[in-house]
Amino acid sequence: MTGPQTILDKIWEAHVVRDLGDGWALLHIDRHLLHDLSGPRSLMQLRERGLPVRNPDLVFATPDHIVSSAPGRTGSTFAPGARLYEGLRALSAAAGIHFFDLGETGQGIVHVMAPEMGIALPGATLICGDSHTCTNGGLGALAFGVGTTESAHALASGTLRMQRPKRMRISVDGRLGRGCTAKDVILHILKTLGASAGVQHSIEYAGSAIRALDVEARLTLCNLSVELGARSGLVAPDDKTFAYVEGRPFAPKAQAFEQARRSWRDLASDEGASFDRDVELDAADVAPVVTWGTSPDQGISIDGLIPDPSSATDPNQRESMVAALEYMGLEPGKPIVGTPVDWVFIGSCTNSRLSDLRDAASIIRGRTKADRVTAWVVPGSLQVKRAAEAEGLDRVFRDAGFEWREPGCSMCVAANGEQVPPGARCVSTSNRNFVGRQGPRARTHLTSPASAAAAALAGAIADVRTF
Repeated sequence: MTGPQTILDKIWEAHVVRDLGDGWALLHIDRHLLHDLSGPRSLMQLRERGLPVRNPDLVFATPDHIVSSAPGRTGSTFAPGARLYEGLRALSAAAGIHFFDLGETGQGIVHVMAPEMGIALPGATLICGDSHTCTNGGLGALAFGVGTTESAHALASGTLRMQRPKRMRISVDGRLGRGCTAKDVILHILKTLGASAGVQHSIEYAGSAIRALDVEARLTLCNLSVELGARSGLVAPDDKTFAYVEGRPFAPKAQAFEQARRSWRDLASDEGASFDRDVELDAADVAPVVTWGTSPDQGISIDGLIPDPSSATDPNQRESMVAALEYMGLEPGKPIVGTPVDWVFIGSCTNSRLSDLRDAASIIRGRTKADRVTAWVVPGSLQVKRAAEAEGLDRVFRDAGFEWREPGCSMCVAANGEQVPPGARCVSTSNRNFVGRQGPRARTHLTSPASAAAAALAGAIADVRTF
């Protein structure tokens, strides 16, 4: 490709093994992540066909989805998940894949441990059998989720057949207001553009408000790119990124790091680069956001009113809103603030990093949760858990009546038996509020960690700015 290029163009062309024509290419895959829910199936496909893992040193596995987050847990605490846990551990060992076991530094939610271990790197291609792999684009990696068969193909060949996504840029300029975080930014983008805005695209997040975010906030931003329908999300790496990566266990060392840093500096979209869709938003329009429905784009500003389906001009949208309000047990036209909640969940690959826990603790410190609320904090990795405990954050949560648990996905996806009870209302820092996502008939409201903490204290959805 000649002329000005986007970040996507630069990473893509650096990884093409063979141009297959019509926008398709065989791409080299730099890093491959496996977790306990999808990883065993991919590895078993290779075993059944008698194929070795081509580059085991580029593959990393950890249990997160199907293991319990209960204190003192083992791989068999959640009995139905024991087979998958043991399968991933045994298959990884047989293939020579690095397996970060329970209790080992590096264990955690796969999209949390990959950046913190230096596995995800600027300019790298990275895949996992999980749709939220796009999280790692916060470091400037081209990261995306794949299916089981695609994962097996990449394990066997180190490559993947891919169609180049369209290019989309979302620029957010200006300064975020009080109480607003990266989670509020991406929920604002979703409620503004809709859940299909990024279909067939890779999204680059740009603008002064994005550049002002720290690396962990950028990871949160990119995490919900798939909720826009996008294949991946990207933020151009900068000095913040390089400082974050340097010294991490699997990052380049010494002279190799300096060489890498020089090449990473070129990973910015050139002036005049062409995008298939270009959207500009004002950071001043972003307020703390909470979802009211059963899709991440069904959100409103915390001081807003629950929307009325009759205002929708599209019949399908109106029908969807009616169904969502019925499922959530909400009435249109009423303020969302003050809606009683039963559970608060602070965790998931979206918001379980140390900075997220600090944000929540800053609201909670010296206060106590409402009696009606069951509140959990689930750190995203063992490294996050240890760092939080070293700062005394666990004591802040415990003193406020929260449960402090072991690293894992927990009730974000409820695959390990940890569920919101039927009919209960949960304020969650996770990424999806789909019907039944946190358990049968569970009602989920997505927010930032600080807003979730405020809800736990109030016993109801609350405006964090009043705290």
